Amino acid sequence: MALDGIRMPDGCYADGTWELKMHVTDLNRDVFLRVTGEIHIGGVMLKLVEKLDVKKDWSDHALWWEKKKTWLLKTHWTLDKYGIQADARLLFTPQHKLLRLQLPNIKHMMVKVNFSDRVFKAVSDICKTFNIRHPEELSLLRKPRDPKKKKKKLEEAEEDDLELEGPLFTPGSASEIIYIGPVKGSIYSSPGLYSKTMTPTYDSRDGSPLSPTSAWFGDSPLSEGNPSILAVSQPISSPDVLVKLYKPQSLLDKAKINQGWLDSSRSLMEQDVKENEVLLLRFKYHSFFDLNPKYDAIRVNQLYEQAKWAILLEEIECTEEEMMMFAALQYHINKLSIVSSDNHMNNSEKEVDEVDAALSDLEITLEGGKTSNSLGDITSIPELADYVKVFKPKKLTLKGYKLYWCTFKDITISCYKSKEEAHGTPAHQMNLRGCEVTPDVNISGQKFNIKLLIPVADGMNEIWLRCDTEKQYAHWMAACRLASKGKTMADSSYNLEVQNILSFLKMQHLNPDPQFIEPITTDINPECLVSPRYLKKYKNKQISARILEAHQNVAQMSLIEAKMRFIQAWQSLPEFGITHFLAKFQGGKKEELIGITYNRLIRMDAHTGDAIKTWRFSNMKQWNVNWEIKMVGVSKKVDRLTHFYQNMSDAWCFVWSGDCGIRRRAQPVLHLCRSGLQGGPRVHWRLHLPVDTRQGPERVARRGNVL
Repeated sequence: MALDGIRMPDGCYADGTWELKMHVTDLNRDVFLRVTGEIHIGGVMLKLVEKLDVKKDWSDHALWWEKKKTWLLKTHWTLDKYGIQADARLLFTPQHKLLRLQLPNIKHMMVKVNFSDRVFKAVSDICKTFNIRHPEELSLLRKPRDPKKKKKKLEEAEEDDLELEGPLFTPGSASEIIYIGPVKGSIYSSPGLYSKTMTPTYDSRDGSPLSPTSAWFGDSPLSEGNPSILAVSQPISSPDVLVKLYKPQSLLDKAKINQGWLDSSRSLMEQDVKENEVLLLRFKYHSFFDLNPKYDAIRVNQLYEQAKWAILLEEIECTEEEMMMFAALQYHINKLSIVSSDNHMNNSEKEVDEVDAALSDLEITLEGGKTSNSLGDITSIPELADYVKVFKPKKLTLKGYKLYWCTFKDITISCYKSKEEAHGTPAHQMNLRGCEVTPDVNISGQKFNIKLLIPVADGMNEIWLRCDTEKQYAHWMAACRLASKGKTMADSSYNLEVQNILSFLKMQHLNPDPQFIEPITTDINPECLVSPRYLKKYKNKQISARILEAHQNVAQMSLIEAKMRFIQAWQSLPEFGITHFLAKFQGGKKEELIGITYNRLIRMDAHTGDAIKTWRFSNMKQWNVNWEIKMVGVSKKVDRLTHFYQNMSDAWCFVWSGDCGIRRRAQPVLHLCRSGLQGGPRVHWRLHLPVDTRQGPERVARRGNVL
């Protein structure tokens, strides 16, 4: 015992103990403990609490290793097993910390989130609290920084943004802070909304699932089983809101925003997220499963809000007619939200038999709509045959569209010089399986084009089809979309797709009876409904008149129908679903732009956005990741029939960008989404490639099945 106090040159004591430095964040106090490497983490925390001698609930506290950026959550592990030595500094800090969360509707709120959970779990807990189904569709994004603003002005602008429209919930006391996630032994330990042991109930006003206890929401406006406040769309109060928000000026700016996505396989603390930091909750994947207005009022509204802001901030391109249609829908939704904010989902309550209602819901879920009129008696696969103008765009060509008699059978388009030659050999034939279908429509100019990118052995063939009428365009466009998925016109969704296209075009029509348009009133503010590009092009009076004119096409819609139409129109835009990232291809020195969609990866021109090269996930043999040098390599199939691979010549790889000024490390994402598997349920694959982890890809099935 005489040697207990003798300290050796390496910092250890003669009896084998050494001093471990720990900082208690709640008390802002450093504490030194004499420990050995054989003591477990739970014992360290117990000795620390005993030494502090402060009466306090320490149950939410855990140890954080700053140098390694690791939570020491395995309390049965010893210090030696974790590799902790005398030079380590540990933080004794709460796992649940305050976070400033910006919802898709740009509203801010203070929430308490578990900083030790993986981001995927944290987002899931947040969505449970907000009654948002399918949390795997959302993630957390760092707030983009405007490179043109200086740091001081940027911080001031961020503070202004927080109070720009007033947060939904202003915490005046700890009880008013929304608490995310249960803690053992606390009032928040009740089962969640989707606990296996509890059946969720639904709000009669908006159909949203209710929490079995109001403790999830404390004293906030979400308490007393009333989550519908998040289902109400609030009009933009002032044009200054748009001015202060960051607007990407180029595709490179969009790519830099996407580098701010947090790694869903790591915790918030591991990714340098600080307490009270602002994070954005956004729908990350452009594929929305089982969007049911009956149960998803909050989800539909937040999705509508994200689409609205994406259009207003010009994150996605749209034509002038489409912009006026979106503005008219916004104007209509704003009016209905103000008038019927209390019962916006109860426009027409009817007594419906429970069995009939359940069968109707099942029909909508499985087929996407009623099938009584769409199926009929199909004894053969329907075909299309009509004169269509065909154009093959090439560099330095002066040739225009050429008229062909085209037949659409199964998933193949055959082009003949005339109708009389239809029984002979076609001049051109196109198999549309796996092709890319892009609309190019201008209602006022009577332009109804369909752009096809058809995969061939040496790349992609671009073909344009021009239709003469809306009806012809709707049928051919619907057939092309189904054929790209390997489906024929015999599919039950064909007629529904045709009707959706026709209704989308109808909303863009100019009103033939201007005398029925209501006079321009003061309640319409074009600066809050139209993107800055079109505000510069026209005067406010002109824009207001066009919005009111377009409003006549949507004036009869209910609130939820208008929101769904807005979302569907957003999904119909050509650029929808493309997520941009920066990468360096092997052998290249400059960063290039890549776009990732649910079915392909695109090498793009950074200035024009044109596709240089496209690789479809269905043609990929395998992909590999080198975490040390942050490189992704992909090998593609060359010949599907013989399964012959040329790995050396047809393998390519790219290195993702590391630092974009938004965060220290970027997270590249390979988003693989396969839907409509033949002979099986609808399944989506999502593969994340996080940086600095060896855990491999995270695979999330949309229906709760881990692949």
